[in-house]
Amino acid sequence: MLPSPSHPPRARLGLLAAALLGLLAGLLPGLISPAAADASSPAPRAAAPAASGTFRNPLNTGPDPFMTHWRGNYYLTTTQGDSIRMWRSPSLGTLMTADPVTVWTDSAPSRNRNIWAPEFYRFGNRWYLYYTADDGVDEHHRLYVLESERDDPAGPYRFKAKLAPPNHADDFAIDAGILQLGGRLYLAYSGINQYQHNGINIAPMSDPYTVSGDAVAIDAAGGCPEVREGPEFLYRNGRVWMTYSTCDTGKPDYQVWMMSMPLNADPLVPGNWHQHQGAVFSRADDRGVFGPGHHAFFRSPDGTEDWIVYHAKTTSVNTYSNRTTRAQRFTWRADGSPDFGRPLAMGATQDLPSGDPGSGNYWINDDGRSSGPGGVAYTGAWNSGTGCATQCFWSDDHWSDRAGATATFTFTGTRIALFSVQDTGNGYAAISVDGGPEQRVDFHGPIRVGEAVQYVSPRLPYGEHTLRVRVTGERNPQSGASFVSVDRAEVYVN
Repeated sequence: MLPSPSHPPRARLGLLAAALLGLLAGLLPGLISPAAADASSPAPRAAAPAASGTFRNPLNTGPDPFMTHWRGNYYLTTTQGDSIRMWRSPSLGTLMTADPVTVWTDSAPSRNRNIWAPEFYRFGNRWYLYYTADDGVDEHHRLYVLESERDDPAGPYRFKAKLAPPNHADDFAIDAGILQLGGRLYLAYSGINQYQHNGINIAPMSDPYTVSGDAVAIDAAGGCPEVREGPEFLYRNGRVWMTYSTCDTGKPDYQVWMMSMPLNADPLVPGNWHQHQGAVFSRADDRGVFGPGHHAFFRSPDGTEDWIVYHAKTTSVNTYSNRTTRAQRFTWRADGSPDFGRPLAMGATQDLPSGDPGSGNYWINDDGRSSGPGGVAYTGAWNSGTGCATQCFWSDDHWSDRAGATATFTFTGTRIALFSVQDTGNGYAAISVDGGPEQRVDFHGPIRVGEAVQYVSPRLPYGEHTLRVRVTGERNPQSGASFVSVDRAEVYVN
């Protein structure tokens, strides 16, 4: 039985946490005991506990991710639309609250709008950042590349070139990926060909910023007619594996397919590519994962593990919103092919990549269960239940439309993020930290989605803090009601 919403569950936290932590033994070394959450005053100068070895998705609220690990940090880009921003963090677990660096904006009218899908690669002692942009008209999307001024993936960058094969000199093109074989570079991208408007093309390059010949079209299968986009490459077991996304990215059936060829074959000969039948990564309705795709690959910090980073949604509605960045480990089959498995549920606890220094993150569920010190207490009238199923963490949440009702999280760390359902009947919450000024946050969304990032606190001194969510009873004109949902808090320790 869940604690009554009218009675704070903190008294039951010890038993609940003890039972759960018994199952998670060894994953959270050094964290302060749950009893510390009842301290009457914060201890902002206390020493932070040892970092734990787990994390939960999402890593970022944007789509179209690309990531690499280099010299002690993960570097991540996602589509932002008006600029290229990069997130940097020593641990995968803290990317979500890393402060972004804007590495590129553009004043050229032909390429300063709808900036999508940036990817960055190191050649020599410089980094090259590939992206697509237009003038505000989607059909005018073209490919461009920047060059770093020093050996740093975060730049600064300068504009280097437009990328256009001679036979597609001024055609629609998006989603550049770089294929590296036999000491040569090739530009792979999604653009016009005889198979799709957004089809896979590959062109030779003489250097990281110069296309040196015509593109060839690859007749890639995909289980739907719309697109073949976002080509990415793996090199293993004597073959190069080209994975790509198919179906419209707004659909729940957006998915990943694969082709491959021997490492010593010519990628500009379409017949050299062998089609693997069926999706290799696709929706998992039982886990609340829809439209997984537009992915990239990275290695663990110690180089022993392979990981996929991708975007997906928590709704089966056809929409371009709610695409969040996630990551999970993948393995290799006995026949030498990659095994991506099935996408994990949002919020599923995973081991950090091997060699990751750890983050110390932990979660607090809406019913008081927690994997670290803290809990949540309610005042006023709240409903609770499991109706949100896969759209919620641990398949449950609390919700209320009663003005003045509050949910107060007590946590020990430096930052907290609040996740919950966004819905057409949600209203405004007033959120405050440590009794400070309230911030008005709209929990409404045009469609119902789960585990949306509703609020991220400012950085705080390490210690015990509170986050209070107050129902205002108010809503914006587009909303049908004024409910506020409470699902999960993610606490950041380091």
